[in-house]
Amino acid sequence: MTCNGGHDRLTSWREREASLYRVFPFGGLALGTLLALVAPAPHHVGALPTLAVAVAAGCWVAWFVTLHPAWQDRRKLMAVYYAGLLTFAAALVAASPWYGFFAWIGYIHAFPVLPGRWRVAGVVTTASLVATSQGGGLSVVVSHLPLWLVLVLFNLVVAGSVSWFALVAEQEDSKRKRLVAELGEANHQLTETVRENAGLHAQLLTQAREAGVLDERQRMAREIHDTLAQGLTGIITQLEAAEQGRDRSADWRRHVDNALALARESLTEARRSVQAVRPEPLETARLPDVLVELGGRWSALNGVRADVATTGTPRPLHPEVEVTLLRAAQEALSNVARHAAASRVGLTLSYMADVVTLDVRDDGTGFDVTATVPREPGGGYGLTAMRQRVTRVGGELAVESEPGTGTAISASVPALPGGAG
Repeated sequence: MTCNGGHDRLTSWREREASLYRVFPFGGLALGTLLALVAPAPHHVGALPTLAVAVAAGCWVAWFVTLHPAWQDRRKLMAVYYAGLLTFAAALVAASPWYGFFAWIGYIHAFPVLPGRWRVAGVVTTASLVATSQGGGLSVVVSHLPLWLVLVLFNLVVAGSVSWFALVAEQEDSKRKRLVAELGEANHQLTETVRENAGLHAQLLTQAREAGVLDERQRMAREIHDTLAQGLTGIITQLEAAEQGRDRSADWRRHVDNALALARESLTEARRSVQAVRPEPLETARLPDVLVELGGRWSALNGVRADVATTGTPRPLHPEVEVTLLRAAQEALSNVARHAAASRVGLTLSYMADVVTLDVRDDGTGFDVTATVPREPGGGYGLTAMRQRVTRVGGELAVESEPGTGTAISASVPALPGGAG
C-alpha cells in the first residue's frame, strides 16, 4: 500500500512537471515580449521585427513540444529543437535584454532533450545568454566584458548546482523505475511460482492419496494373507484330518476342536487387522514368549517338533518391528506345514546391538531358490508377502534352500526401540 501510494504521488508529480515543462517557454516569451514593448531597452531593435521573431520562437516550441510531446524520446530531432531554441533565444536577447526570461528556458530543456555531455554545452550557452540579458544587452556586454564574464560564471555556478541536483534526481528516478520494473518482474515470477507450486501441491496430494490407498491395499493384502488365509488353510487341514479320522472319535474331536479354535483366532485377528491394531498376543506378552507359544501351538496342530530359542538380551522393540517378526514366523511355519514335509523346525530370535534376526530352519524337502516362485494357489503370496513386510521396516530377508536339504529363512530388521514412533 505504501509503495503504491508513493509511486502514485511520484507519477502525479511527473505529470505536473511535464505540464510546466510545456508551459514555461510561453510564459517567458510572453513576459519578455510584454516588457520589451512596455519598457524598451536602449538601442533595441524595432518592435515589429522583435514581435515577429517572438512569434516564430513560440511556433517553434509549440511544434516540437506542445503538439508533438512524443518526440521527446527522439534524441536527434530534439537536439535540432534545442539548437533552434537557443538560436531564437540569442536573437531575442540581442533584440531586447528582457528576453532573458525566455533564454532561461534553456536550463530546463537541456536535461530532457540533450544526451550526456551535450547538456553541458547547452547549460554554458544558456548561461551566456542569460548573463548577456542580465548585463543589459549585447551593446553593454561588448563594453563591459569582465562584468559579463563574472555574470556568466555566476550563472554557471547556480545553473551547475541546479543541474547537478537535477541529474542526481534523474538518476534516482531511473534507478527507481528500474527497481519498479525488477519488482514487477519478481512479482510476476513469484505469481507464476505460486501457481506452479499450487499445481505441484495438488499433484503431490493426489499422489499421496493414491500412495496411501495403495499402501492400505498392500497392508490389507498382507493382513488377509497372515490371518484369514493362513487360518483358513489350517482349518481346512484340520477338517481334512477329521474326515480321515472319523472312525476314531478322539482324533475326530481333537481335529474339529482345533478347527474351531483356528476359526475363532482368525476371526479375532481379522478384526484387529481391519482396525490396524497389533496382534493380540503382542498386547499381553513379550515377543520371545509369543514365539514360544506360537511354536507350541503350531507343533500341536501339525505334529511336527518346533524348538524356539532366544539369544541376546530381549528388549521392547517398535510395534511394527515386532509385528513383522511375528508375521514372518507365522508365514515360515505355515510354509513348512504346507510344503516341507519336515520332521523338525527350529526358530531362533537373536537380539543384537543394531539388528534383530529371526531364523527359521527345517529339515524338509527344500526347493530350488533360483527358480521363479509362482504366486501361491488360493491367492496367497508366501515368501513375497514376507519379503514385503521385512523390507517395509528397512530389513532384509534371506532364503537358503536346496531340494532334499531343508530350508533356512532369515529375517533381519533394525532394532528400533519400543519408544520410537
